[in-house]
Parts: sequence; C-alpha cells; structure tokens
Amino acid sequence: MSQSLYDQDFYAWTQAQASALHNKSWEKIDLEHLVEEIEALGSEQEHAIESHLANLLAHLLKWRYQPERRSRSWQQSMLVARQHIARRLKRNPSLRPRLPFFVIDAYIDATALAASDTELPRDIFPPRCPWTLEELSDPDFLPEGEAHA
Repeated sequence: MSQSLYDQDFYAWTQAQASALHNKSWEKIDLEHLVEEIEALGSEQEHAIESHLANLLAHLLKWRYQPERRSRSWQQSMLVARQHIARRLKRNPSLRPRLPFFVIDAYIDATALAASDTELPRDIFPPRCPWTLEELSDPDFLPEGEAHA
C-alpha cells in the first residue's frame, strides 16, 4: 500500500486540501485526516494557554517563596505570559469558561517547575492554586513573599 500525501509531505497535503476546499472539489477532500487536523488545531489552543499559565504560575510561586531572588526578568516573564494568555482568549473566547480547568492542570506543572528551579521541596507550595483568575490576569498582581522553614 502506498503512503498517502498526508504521510509523505504534510505541507503539500495541507496545500492540496486548501485548494480542494477552495475549489469545492469534495471528492479530493481527505476527510478523515482533515477532521483530525482541525481537532488538533483546537487542542493546540488549549495547550498554548495551559503552557503560558504554567509559566506564569511557576514565576508567581518563585516570586512568593523566594523573595530574595526576585528580578525584573521574572516580572517580564509574568507580563509576557499574561499577554499571551489574554491574546489567546481574545482570539478564542469559547475557551474562557475552561480557564479554571486549565489552571488546575497548569498549577501541577508549575509546582514541579518552581520546585526544580528554586530547589525548594514541592510540598512547600499549596496543593491548589492560591490565586484567583482575576489575580492571574491582573498585570500588576504580585504575591507577597512568605517565610518558610
């Protein structure tokens, strides 16, 4: 069995599919792969938001639990993450109701990242995200540092 264009040259396949759609050449549509790719595009948007949230949350944890190491670079990273999240949500408003679920998963990743970067024990961080969605989206919000043993 010969490989399909989808397997041989993905870019060429995308161009052929776009042309077929544009020309309404329905018989040339690779429906199975086209559906798969459209679903993947939606998942990509979710993943991007979760990734930016994990980065933001990791920096917020580091800011809170290592106040002596705070830097402008951390602030810039948090600002950029917030901007990317806001932009993705603006372009994909139907994802906004899913944001609380994204935070849950992103926070798990963020605690691992923050523990690795700070060399603090992972269990020093709260088990659930301590910040509201409003705080996470506020470009001026920075948590206060806490003493830890």
